[in-house]
Amino acid sequence: MSIKKVDKVKFMSKKESEEKEDKKKKSPKRKSKTAELESRIEELETEVGESKDKYLRLYAEFDNYKKRTVKERLDLINTAGRETISALLPVIDDFDRAKKSADDDSSNEVFTEGVSLVYNKLKGLLESKGVKAMESTGEVFDPELHEAITEIPAPTEDMKGKIIDTIEKGYLLNDKIIRHAKVVVGK
Repeated sequence: MSIKKVDKVKFMSKKESEEKEDKKKKSPKRKSKTAELESRIEELETEVGESKDKYLRLYAEFDNYKKRTVKERLDLINTAGRETISALLPVIDDFDRAKKSADDDSSNEVFTEGVSLVYNKLKGLLESKGVKAMESTGEVFDPELHEAITEIPAPTEDMKGKIIDTIEKGYLLNDKIIRHAKVVVGK
């Protein structure tokens, strides 16, 4: 029995020595595999970074699109009745002229209480919808707000370039011009 034990020990030592040799042979392969894996990790990290960047840009673009469409929708809602309101402006002008004529002391016309109520109600309704009359007499002429009908010599030096008389009032709807004021400008 003692012989078998020795053979077994020799066999084990051969096996161990073979494993050690295999490990020595495999270690260069492990280094190359490690390098391959590291380069693959770097590639994947780069791809992930690019994907994140694309995602963030796409998200920002979509967010801007949503904001733009919401703003456009609000503008559309705010100016939806623009045409109807513009059609009513001559009626307000006629009321203003009638009131001015009735308030004149030399006139025989009377602005009755019923007509006054209708005028005030119509004016209040338009104001509640965002319509505002522009005050232009005495202001500096602004071609973006006013339409010059004519120029006349200014009565005083300080009235040069300013509006002397308003022929037709201008109106704003939610701070956007729906009708320019027709004015006479001093030169």
